[in-house]
Amino acid sequence: MLFLPLYDDNPTRRRPVVTIGLIIACVAVFAWQVTLPGREGDIAIFSFGVIPAVLFGIEELPPGVAQVPAWTTIVTSMFMHGGFLHLGGNMLFLWIFGNNVEDSMGRGRFLLFYLLCGTAAALAQSLPDPTSTIPMVGASGAIGGVLGAYILLHPRANVRCLVWIIIFATIINVPAVIVLGFWFAGQVLSGVATPTSSGGVAFWAHVGGFVAGMVLIPFFREKGVRLMDGAHSRPFTTMPPRQALETGPWSPKRRGSVPSAGRSPWDR
Repeated sequence: MLFLPLYDDNPTRRRPVVTIGLIIACVAVFAWQVTLPGREGDIAIFSFGVIPAVLFGIEELPPGVAQVPAWTTIVTSMFMHGGFLHLGGNMLFLWIFGNNVEDSMGRGRFLLFYLLCGTAAALAQSLPDPTSTIPMVGASGAIGGVLGAYILLHPRANVRCLVWIIIFATIINVPAVIVLGFWFAGQVLSGVATPTSSGGVAFWAHVGGFVAGMVLIPFFREKGVRLMDGAHSRPFTTMPPRQALETGPWSPKRRGSVPSAGRSPWDR
């Protein structure tokens, strides 16, 4: 069974320039990563990823590997990824949810918000085991902050998700509070079950970023932007994948049009 979020039903007032720029930057950095030979690729991860023991001054990188000050790796690590699936999953979630969060606070504040959430994520993963020498890379923690903000801004917005079971496929509207709530619960449970010293997925970074996003959004949103906004479509309705492609944000039929951001008739 495949369950894959595709896009949401939430309109925006302006083009998400920062969200698009972050996606382009992450893709460009990963394109550079894949051009590096094996050993140089590993060195790049150690040079620009967050290593808790180096960040807290417990260990030092060998000469030639320490290319930037340790504290700056909190930022550089956000633009590096460990593989195509890692990059693809992160950019999909940033594309789906980043535009509305950026729209709620404006471009400059959104960039600062994103970096602060990424910083909180790096610390949430590093502080439980400050002697760890395992490098951490990826935008997941910062994007977790975007998800935390989104769940407070638009909990009833519907996320159109592809459900594929063997030969049967459909698109179903699922409220964001369910999609993101299950995602967050999965990160917490996985973090509890996985020692931070084992490497692999940085679950506590995801949790830390998500919580930071929830804490910061009331202060970063523009005046007049309310929390707990209503839905713009009916939940749990379905449509064939072809129809979803014809009506999605990438459809030529929607190009140049901006949906109304008003309250829907089912928004009580």
